[in-house]
Formats: sequence, structure tokens, C-alpha cells
Amino acid sequence: MAEQGNVGDITQQAQPDVRICFVGDSFVAGVGDEEHLGWAGRLAAHAHRRGSALTSYNLGIRRDTSADILRRIQAECAARLPSGCHAGIVLSFGVNDTMLESGSCRVRAEDSVSHLRELLVRLGRQGWPVLVAGPPAVADPAHNKRIAVLDALLEAECSRHAVPYASVVHQMQGHETWRREVREGDGAHPGAGGYAALAALLQPAWDRWLAAVRAGSTGL
Repeated sequence: MAEQGNVGDITQQAQPDVRICFVGDSFVAGVGDEEHLGWAGRLAAHAHRRGSALTSYNLGIRRDTSADILRRIQAECAARLPSGCHAGIVLSFGVNDTMLESGSCRVRAEDSVSHLRELLVRLGRQGWPVLVAGPPAVADPAHNKRIAVLDALLEAECSRHAVPYASVVHQMQGHETWRREVREGDGAHPGAGGYAALAALLQPAWDRWLAAVRAGSTGL
């Protein structure tokens, strides 16, 4: 009888099946982090420490632009977010869009915004809540200016769709650990300390958003 009681207690305390896809570029993948967590892994670990169990999928790909993400997101997320779970998607891109190749950005700012718009529409149709993390800063001041311009445009687009957006580029430009680790690295990606700082900056927006996902709310 005692064993049956224990099983009942476990059943009553079962948490919802929360599954989160982190979709984006090398910063989402955590390139440069010797601890192999990046900011996405640290946010997921933070949620677990607070008692909010979840399954997280890191779908970051190096050099991916918004166009690349738009092409792959449906198939990759649909395979990981079955009906019946409390699903959510964290999007982040922009540094690769604003990278210069042959004298021009890999993706024009207006096209980046258009890609984001299409992503939000598609994901909204699926009923998947979205949190967008803005692109961080790199070691190149001219590139950072282009990132900051795009960041403002992406934030405005998210506002039009009532989707939460966490801007980080200006804060990371002035963050000592981030700047030092990026300079000592490849000029774009930090080490563990930089990613920890970025995760701490994103944490309040993540906490609010994840609470709504766990509650099954899409009105974010």
C-alpha cells in the first residue's frame, strides 16, 4: 500500500511536458564556450535549478542568416514539438545578416525584417510562442553599428506582433568580460564568461516567457 501511495504522489506532482527549441546561429550554438553551454544551455539549466523541468533543443548553426533559418525552421521544430506538449521557440539571428561580403551585407536589413515577419506568422499559425533574443556585439565597431540598426528594426517588428524581444547589443558592447573574451577569441564569439553574462542579461525575459509557456498561454 505504501508503494501505491508513493506512485500517486509522483503522478500528482508531474510537471508539464515543456519543450523549447533554440533556433539561430553560432551564438545560439555557443561557439567558443569551453563549457559547451552557450547562453541557451545556461538558460535551460537556470530553469531546471528553479524547478522548471524542460527539454531543450539547440538548433544553432554557424554562419546561418535569417534566410537560412526561415528555410529550415518548420521541419526542424515540427519534429521536436509534438502536439500536446507545452512548446516554445527562442529565435536569435542578425550578426551574420549584417556581415559584409563583397562590400554589402549578406542579407539586406529590409529582408531580415521580412524574414522575421514570416517566421512569426508561421510560428503563430502553429501556436508556438516565440521569444526573440537580439544579436549581440562583436569586436568590429563598424559591424556593431549595423547590428544595432538591425536590432532596432527587429525589435519594432516583434512589437507589431506582440512578441517579446530582448535587445542585448548595446549592453554587450560595454560589458568588460564579453568584450575581452571576444577580442581574445575569434573577434565574434566569447568564452564561458561572456556567454554567462549574456544569459544573465536574457534571464528576466526568459523567466517571464517560460512561465507563460508552462502555463500553456500563447498571449505573450
